[in-house]
Amino acid sequence: MTQYKRIGIDTSKAVFTLHGIDQQDRPVLRINLRRAQMISFFKKLPPTVIALEACGGSHYWAHELTALGHTVRLIPPQYVKPYVKRGKNDRNDAEAICEAAGRPGMHFVPAKSVTQQAQGMVLKVRETLIGQRTALINTVRGHAAEFGIIAGKGAGKIVPLLSAIEQEVAIPPEAKEMFVLLGRQIDEIEARIKEVDAKLNAAHKASEVSQRLVTIPGVGPITALTLAVEIDPAMFESGRHLAAWAGLTPKERSTGGKQRMGGISRAGNERLRVLLVSGATSVINAAMRPGSQQMTDWLRALLLRKPRKLVAVALANKMARTAWAMMKSGETYRRPSTAAGAVAA
Repeated sequence: MTQYKRIGIDTSKAVFTLHGIDQQDRPVLRINLRRAQMISFFKKLPPTVIALEACGGSHYWAHELTALGHTVRLIPPQYVKPYVKRGKNDRNDAEAICEAAGRPGMHFVPAKSVTQQAQGMVLKVRETLIGQRTALINTVRGHAAEFGIIAGKGAGKIVPLLSAIEQEVAIPPEAKEMFVLLGRQIDEIEARIKEVDAKLNAAHKASEVSQRLVTIPGVGPITALTLAVEIDPAMFESGRHLAAWAGLTPKERSTGGKQRMGGISRAGNERLRVLLVSGATSVINAAMRPGSQQMTDWLRALLLRKPRKLVAVALANKMARTAWAMMKSGETYRRPSTAAGAVAA
């Protein structure tokens, strides 16, 4: 039986393309397998390094192949792309995955446990429901505007808007029926969101890590639970590494010895980045109020020099680094003193 050094797999719904190399890095395996053939094929092989892109279904296959004794490496798709040869197809993709997995310094995605996947699914379902609710609210507002009824933004404005539509005699009955239908759908989604929020609150109270992270200004239960579920601090060298992974550091386009920094990279976990920036914006808004205790010297100095949105990203970066330090050390949050803030500024 051939001893493979590494096998790269280009996954899909039904057909999987394999590219394997021997100990001299020569290609010795190029085959396609149906989904039902995967387990039986790898069950016959001795322990092998198997590389896959970190995409849909990759964590499932990581669990299955690891249970068979293999070593599974999940690679971010953007790290595989530079190794794809001209003429993209499944075989070239599998070869690129195999090649990328053998590069020194390559960063891999840790396989999530089934529990982590389940907890992450609750967070993602909540986000999906909120998106559906927002779409329905915008639909109501858009149709209402066609009949000359205008309402402000926000979920809290929808009930008065539907009431105004019901009382408007100029709107035909057929249109009012559709508005009622949309209103019922919004109410149903609201009920589902409350159910999911109850599950998330229970999970937050049961998580010691989430309870500590929520003490960071700008970090609420949802953000704290997302950090606790999605982040393994051991996978990051520093808090700065975590902030870069979350896409909160600027893109660099330096050349010719000149440093050129652009906007934030927006890489990594988009949901976590949105939560951190939203929390940072809330901290800034609260700090701008008269008599607020949220305004540190570091934040005040930054607001005097930079636009508020840029400051929000900088504060979100700092929150991510603080969260990593707390998760790594197990310590609780310590609010910086005025002297410490002045030194940082």
